[in-house]
Amino acid sequence: MASPGAAGSIRLDKLLWYLRFARSRGLAQAMVAAGHIRLDGRRVTRASAAVHAGATLVLPVGERIEVIRLLSLPPRRGPAPEAQACYRRLEAETPTITS
Repeated sequence: MASPGAAGSIRLDKLLWYLRFARSRGLAQAMVAAGHIRLDGRRVTRASAAVHAGATLVLPVGERIEVIRLLSLPPRRGPAPEAQACYRRLEAETPTITS
């Protein structure tokens, strides 16, 4: 069986689990099915959606929204530093209140 990086894409639910945004693959599937994830600006509801390196993901993490750019595909669900090396957090635009 080829590694996820060899194919050039990975399932969205597996990616969320590998990157430690979900504690289990089942929870990752539920997040996607609920419509809480955006992939390159479009809402995704299929856990089997293919994700490639360079993709931008918008997802809820606790009480906040994370915007990340995928730098490389993770080969496994490893320790947190290994997972964090596969993506870069982007600054989300915060609304400014003017008086």
